[in-house]
Amino acid sequence: MISSSPEGLRPPGPPDGVSWITLDRPDVMNAINPELRERIIALLDEASADPAVRAVVITGAGKSFCAGADLSGGAARERVPGDVARIIRLGAQRLISSVLDCEKPVIAAVNGTAAGIGAHLAFACDLVLAAESARFIEVFVRRGLVPDGGGAYLLPRLVGPQRAKELMFFGDAVAAADAERLGLVNRVVPDAELPTVAREWAERLAAGPTRSLALAKQLVNASLDTDRTTAFAAEAAAQEINMTTRDAQEGVASFVERRTPKYRGL
Repeated sequence: MISSSPEGLRPPGPPDGVSWITLDRPDVMNAINPELRERIIALLDEASADPAVRAVVITGAGKSFCAGADLSGGAARERVPGDVARIIRLGAQRLISSVLDCEKPVIAAVNGTAAGIGAHLAFACDLVLAAESARFIEVFVRRGLVPDGGGAYLLPRLVGPQRAKELMFFGDAVAAADAERLGLVNRVVPDAELPTVAREWAERLAAGPTRSLALAKQLVNASLDTDRTTAFAAEAAAQEINMTTRDAQEGVASFVERRTPKYRGL
């Protein structure tokens, strides 16, 4: 389930422009079941479409961010070829893609253990804040599994292929400070300060030029999979589109007039 408390999503149109998605299954360390997965995807889709939402924060209730996939429950049945690939494609991969494709900046506020798909959910976010007590675990090898949910796509892009293999092959827990050193997270803060810093970052993003941020996010994400010529063409096209927005016009006008810009997300 998803929390809708003051630290949760405020539908519709949060007054500060920030939607908080709080994974709220603390009894199972916020492990992701199909219902939770689909709710997260839906909320990220809604955030993309809602002009009143200009930034998103994903965090966990209780002492954990997300312990990974909830492997309990579900009626057992005989598998047929293609079942596993289909489940991963329509499940974990859709979840990670929903974060990468969200048209608003997404911050992960990691408040405890982030393991398996939970770690990948954090790594897919645009910015990652971690509490000092947070830890990240590529738990798949411990279960004799191949990393899924975009792990082999995300990790080499964050830390390089050799570090990614080290994390995946050994499955050791990575403390927050080490995760920051490796480049897995942007900043580590004391546990008690995590909600405050996450809110400050999100509100700064929400006050920014929303469409410019969305286009910048798309360019950065796409640049890792393409050649220079294609990346430069996409950059020029993005700037062409961006210059039609009111925020871009406000940004230029405020510079000329030597005043602070007031962005509307339009």
